[in-house]
This record gives sequence, C-alpha cells and structure tokens, in this order.
Amino acid sequence: MGSQTETPYNADDDRSVAAFLAWHVSVGADLAINETPVNRLLPPELRRRDDGQPQTLNQTLNQGQNPSAEQRGRSTTVSSMRPTAASAESAEAAARAATTLAELEAAIKAFEGCALKTTAMNTVFSDGTPDSGLMFVGEAPGADEDRQGKPFVGVSGQLLDRMLGAIGRDRTQAYIGNVMPWRPPGNRKPSPQETTICLPFIKRHIALVKPKVLVFLGGTAAATLLDTTLGITRLRGRWLDYVDEENGLTIPVMPTYHPAYLLRQPALKGDAWRDFLEIQARLTSLSA
Repeated sequence: MGSQTETPYNADDDRSVAAFLAWHVSVGADLAINETPVNRLLPPELRRRDDGQPQTLNQTLNQGQNPSAEQRGRSTTVSSMRPTAASAESAEAAARAATTLAELEAAIKAFEGCALKTTAMNTVFSDGTPDSGLMFVGEAPGADEDRQGKPFVGVSGQLLDRMLGAIGRDRTQAYIGNVMPWRPPGNRKPSPQETTICLPFIKRHIALVKPKVLVFLGGTAAATLLDTTLGITRLRGRWLDYVDEENGLTIPVMPTYHPAYLLRQPALKGDAWRDFLEIQARLTSLSA
C-alpha cells in the first residue's frame, strides 16, 4: 500500500484553510463554539473577565470572599433564575403585543433573551398554510432547518411529507411550527430554561392560527404545551385538549411520535399511521 503525503495546515494559505474547514464539515462538525464555555445564565456584565475570557459563576462568587455552601447555593439559584424569569417576561410582553403572524415573526426575530439565537443561523418560524385547520408543532429546528429557515425540511421533514401524503394532504393543507424557533447546538434537546423563555411565543402562535386540530410531534412539544411529565409513548394515540385560558381556546390535540424518532425506530411507524388516520377522521368530522 502506498503512503499518502498530508499537506500541512497553513493559516496564511486560503486553499489550506478551505481544505481544513471542508474536512471538519465532512466529519460532521457544523458548529463553531468557544474553547471555554460561557455561562449565559449570568448577567451580561459578569460573563467575561478583564482578560476577555468567560467568567464562571464560581469565580464571580469567590472574588474577594469565601462564601459558605449555603450562600453559594443561594447565589447560584438567584443568578441562574433571574435572567430566565426576566427573559420569559420579556417574551410574554412581546408575544402578547403581536396581533398578526407577521408581527409575531418580527417580534421573535427581534428578541434577544434566548442564548440559542446567538448560535443559530436563522430564526425558523413556520411553513404551510395558517388557515388549513391543521397545525403541527415540533421540538426545534435541526441543521437543515437552521440553514434554510424553514421547519421540517431535512430527512425528518421528508418523512412528515410522506405521512401527510398518506392521508391525502401536503404542506399547503397544513401549518407547521416548533416550540423553539432556534436550533440548539448539536441538535441537543432544549433545556427547561430555554423552553420556558420561548413558551410565550409558541402559545401566541397557536392562538393567532386557531387551528381546528393540533398535532404535537414528539415528547418535548407534548410535555411543554400540555404541561405534563408523561412521555410520548404514554401520550400518543389519545385525543387530549390543549387549553389556553388567556385566549379562551380549547383545541383537540393528538400527540404522536416525532418523524426523527420514527427514522430511528421504524417499527413504530404503524402506530404513527394510526394516529394520522385519527387526525384525518377528526378533521373530516369537524368539517362536516
């Protein structure tokens, strides 16, 4: 077997830099992050030290004093909770002020209270037809959705299109959104703090659309919007009610598996198929 000579990386050579980046993309590295993590639950003025490096919470607490364990615990709780509560209140005010979908989309794009926005390429708002009567709500955008700025356009979106086609519908006869409008780095699950901050936006989104039927795709969407700790395997296949007392809404909802989960667990596609038959039957009865 012959040997292959590797070209050394040269930061001053554009071709070398391009090849270096292409190699990282080829092995799946699609997000650049700092070498040292930034605690974004801290107030902005405490996030960086004088040398420009991220400021950790322990360093902040230990500057000039040695607090007790009780003090550290209390300070940690206050420091981590205050930004989340303030951001959620800001999101609530922005969402309530939106009277149209266009205004809501603009409010979300202008919102600066969620750290996910700083790592995402695009704000992913919606796709489809708002007055179709059928609204799907997923968890969060993936890499393809983040690049294109639309929900469910990757391989899981292709499966969702086929599932819609199986009941005689397409994207012009449905409306699609997500709990989170920004992609979590590495496609990780959104944190409870992140979902708390963004919850007012998706609730307002549903209130403005007023669909006849809601479909929650996956456990995160179902647990967040139904305020339950039950997993998707116990929720799916059952008609439940999504209740929004503030806007006077009670909408029938069918929780079902997320298409991305079905790609990993194809044996469950039969259950999802039965869920979609129920959805189509409910829509038909409501239109009669």
